[in-house]
Order: sequence, then structure tokens, then C-alpha cells
Amino acid sequence: MGLGGCIVLVAVGAILTFATDWEMKSVNLDLVGVIMMLVGVIGIVVFTSILKRRRGIGAPGAPGVTEERYRHYE
Repeated sequence: MGLGGCIVLVAVGAILTFATDWEMKSVNLDLVGVIMMLVGVIGIVVFTSILKRRRGIGAPGAPGVTEERYRHYE
């Protein structure tokens, strides 16, 4: 699930929790909405931490990779 899916989970969870007044006998929609929001937030945190790791964002002043080019003389 990507970042968009996590945002959708948060949005649908918020709608179920705050914007609806449906009542079902066997399902508490407020609790389902809160669970969906929590899963979405956890997904966003995990996604951004993985993305940060993939991009290699490190501490400022960290040494970078340098490429040396050699000339071959004949």
C-alpha cells in the first residue's frame, strides 16, 4: 500500500468516525473509523521512513560518493 492508500484510509476513517450517524447492531462504526485512521497513520509513518532510507538522506556533512576519472595515455 502506498502513500495514497494510507491517506485514503485516514480520510475514510475520519468520515466514518465524525461525519456519519449510522447505527448498526453488530458493528460500531466509530471504532472501525478510529482503527482505519490509526492504520493509515501507521502506514504513512512506515512509508516515509522507508522512503527516507531509500533516498539515503543522512546527517548533514556526511561524506558522499566521489567518482574519479582517469585518463589513459598511450
